[in-house]
Amino acid sequence: MRRTLFSFILIAMPLIMQAQQLKFSNFDQWITREIKESKIIGGNTTTLYEIGPTGTWNGRKPFVNQGGSPWANSNIMAKVAGVVKTNVTVYPEAHKDGKCVKMVSHIVGVKVLGLVNVHVLAAGSIYLGKMREPITSSSNPYGYLDFGIPFAYKPKAIQFDYKVKLSGKPDRVRQTGFSPVKTIPGMDMPGVILLLQKRWEDEKGNLYAQRIGTLVHRFNKNTEWVDGAQFEIHYGDITRESFYKDYMKLQDGGDDQKYALNSKGKIVKVKEVGWGSPDDTPTHLCLQFASSFGTAFVGAVGTTFWIDNVKLVY
Repeated sequence: MRRTLFSFILIAMPLIMQAQQLKFSNFDQWITREIKESKIIGGNTTTLYEIGPTGTWNGRKPFVNQGGSPWANSNIMAKVAGVVKTNVTVYPEAHKDGKCVKMVSHIVGVKVLGLVNVHVLAAGSIYLGKMREPITSSSNPYGYLDFGIPFAYKPKAIQFDYKVKLSGKPDRVRQTGFSPVKTIPGMDMPGVILLLQKRWEDEKGNLYAQRIGTLVHRFNKNTEWVDGAQFEIHYGDITRESFYKDYMKLQDGGDDQKYALNSKGKIVKVKEVGWGSPDDTPTHLCLQFASSFGTAFVGAVGTTFWIDNVKLVY
């Protein structure tokens, strides 16, 4: 009996650990999308890329995650007033014997009938969750993101390979296309955000959370490939810790507020109402890599971030 139980434990342990890993996190498989933009803005055909099982998803149909992939990204199809436009800031790129993710911050230009020019700063990002297409307005870009996945584990750290190329500019800009370009003090930096949340929903469909675990890191210098870098996840209230920065604070309604899908089928804000205990068990894992930090439409052209081989360390 003891021998049988011991054998079962040995067999089950790798399965348990494997269940806590993220699918497609070596980024060797990609889905390509060919989308023809509206004639009024030029009618170009653009290739978009999604992380998932190798395949295609062509045409002007909203993308949904494929093959159980938990990853979404900032490559999107927008349809505003009947006009179809795309944005590509995330690409697959060769790395070692496979592929990696390349995220860039750039300017997206739209010329209507060859006369009206609109230019927007767009950053590249990948995240755990889903994107609800098509985008129909630029007024609240985060309102289309179902951010985070169900998750009930407590890893010690996150590990990944990375490479950084900064813009070389001393400041960032905020460029929405509908207001004057504004200079934002401070250089642009790529970053990673990992939040472990304990979420719940009230009878009206509002989503709330306690923050159980936190890792926020910004990369402030150029690097070649750094392999197997590990970043510790901190549990509980970290506001009194020496490493605490203001950008690690609770997300309680600011411009970079995260959203998620509620039980009523609506994407709403996830308001963090407090810090959880280190002993609490999370319900969701939020993970995002981005070429620029901060809010939408803010960054510096040329900031580039490469990521590969993402793993959770226990």
